Amino acid sequence: MNPVDELAALRHPMPEPDTVTPEDCYADACEQVEEQRKNDALGLEAASQELRTDPLLLALDDLKTQKEAVDTRIRQLLAWGREFHGSRPYGLEELARRAGYSPSGVRTAYGETEIRQVATQIGREPDRPRRDAARGSR
Repeated sequence: MNPVDELAALRHPMPEPDTVTPEDCYADACEQVEEQRKNDALGLEAASQELRTDPLLLALDDLKTQKEAVDTRIRQLLAWGREFHGSRPYGLEELARRAGYSPSGVRTAYGETEIRQVATQIGREPDRPRRDAARGSR
C-alpha cells in the first residue's frame, strides 16, 4: 500500500464486525468505506501535488479544521443549553460530563459571540439576560 492509501485507510477505518446494524449490511458498509478511502486518496494525492505539500500534513490540517468546527458547535450547544432552554437551563454538571468539560469550563466555554451565533441560527433571543449584560444596565 502506498502512503496516501495508508493515510486514507487511517482516515476511514473499516467497521468492526457486529457493529453494523442490521448485520446483513456489514458488506455494504465495508464497500462504502472502500469507496471513501479511494476518493480520499485521490483527493489527497491531487491536493498534495497541486499544493506541493506532504499528504500527511494536509490530512492533519484537514482534521484540525474539523476539530475546530466541532469545538465551535459544542460551544454553541452549551450556550443554547444554558441561555436558550427556557426558565430551567441545563445544569453545569450534566453539560460538563457530556461535553468533556469541567463545570467551570462550561461556564467559560461560550460567550457573547456564541450567544449571538445561536440567536441568529435559531431566530430568537436568549430566554434569560446574561449576568454580564444585566450588570452593565444597572
